[in-house]
Amino acid sequence: MAPNNQFIYVSTWSGIYLYTIGSSGELTLSSTTPIATEFAAHSIQVDATNSWLVDASSSGYLYAIPISSSTGMTTGAVKQLSLAGIMPRQMGISPDNTEIFVALGISGTEVVPFNTANADSLPASGTILIAVKNAGGAALSVVVDPSNRLFYIGETLGTSASVNTGALRTFNFSSLSGTITEITGSPFASGGLTPISILPTASGTFVYVANLTASGSGDGNITGFVVSVNGNSYSLTQVSGSPSVGVTPAGMAEDSSGSVVLLINSGGSPDLDVFTFDTTTPGKRDPEFTFATGTDPVGAVAIAAAP
Repeated sequence: MAPNNQFIYVSTWSGIYLYTIGSSGELTLSSTTPIATEFAAHSIQVDATNSWLVDASSSGYLYAIPISSSTGMTTGAVKQLSLAGIMPRQMGISPDNTEIFVALGISGTEVVPFNTANADSLPASGTILIAVKNAGGAALSVVVDPSNRLFYIGETLGTSASVNTGALRTFNFSSLSGTITEITGSPFASGGLTPISILPTASGTFVYVANLTASGSGDGNITGFVVSVNGNSYSLTQVSGSPSVGVTPAGMAEDSSGSVVLLINSGGSPDLDVFTFDTTTPGKRDPEFTFATGTDPVGAVAIAAAP
C-alpha cells in the first residue's frame, strides 16, 4: 500500500496489479493488464515519496519501478540490480528512504543504497551483505524501526549452530556507515523456529516476531519485546505471555491508531487474529477477535493496513 493511501499493488503469478483506493476503502482495479509482468515478485513496497515501487524478485533481482504519486501507474524505465542470492524472503525500505534491506535466506541480508532523487535510484555497486549468524541458517525477515534507530533480521539457527531455534537479530542503524554492530544481547530467541515476520510498532516501543512454526506445536506463535533506550544504547526485554494464534502465521500489521495488531495465518484456524494492547502489562497482546477472510481453505499470505 502506498504511504499516501491512494493505491495498492498486488503481486501474482501473472504480474503486479494496481488498485486505486476510494475514500471509504473500496478498491478499483486500474487495468486488467498488470503494470509489471515480472511474475516472480516476492516482496514489494512503495517508497516514502510514493514515486517508486520496489520489487525483490525470486529471479535474483531487485527492481525499482518509477510510478506516478497520484495514480500509481508506471512512468519510466525500470531500474535493476542483481542480488547476492536468488531467493529473497522479505524486503523493506528504511523510513528515511535511504536504504533497501533484502532478506536472502542462506545468503544473508543485503543492504542496498537507495537514491529516490536520482533517475538511477539503484547503485551499480556498494551494497552491504550481512552474513547469517550461523552456517545453515537463513534470513527470513527484515525490517527497520520507524525512527531509523534499529533494524531487525529474523533468522533460523540464529542462536545456535546445532539447535534449530529462530532468532531476532537487532542492529544499530547508524552502524551501516561503519562497522555493523548488533546491540547487547542480540541475537534474541524468537520463541519459535522460523521468524517469518517482524513488526516494530509505530511508537518504536515494542517489536513483535511471528514464528511460522514453534517447537512441539503444529501452530506458530508471536513473541513480543519491549524496546528500551538509555542514551544511545538500546535493549530488548521479552514480554511474558504469548496468546494463541492460528496455523502457520504469515504476516503482521499495525493499524493507523497504534492500538491494534493484526496477524494473518496462512494455515487458517483462524485466517485473521486481532489483538489489542494490555492495559497493565506493557507490550502484552490481548486477543480481541478472529475473522475468516473467505471460505476456507483461504491461505492468506500478505496483509497491509492503511497508514
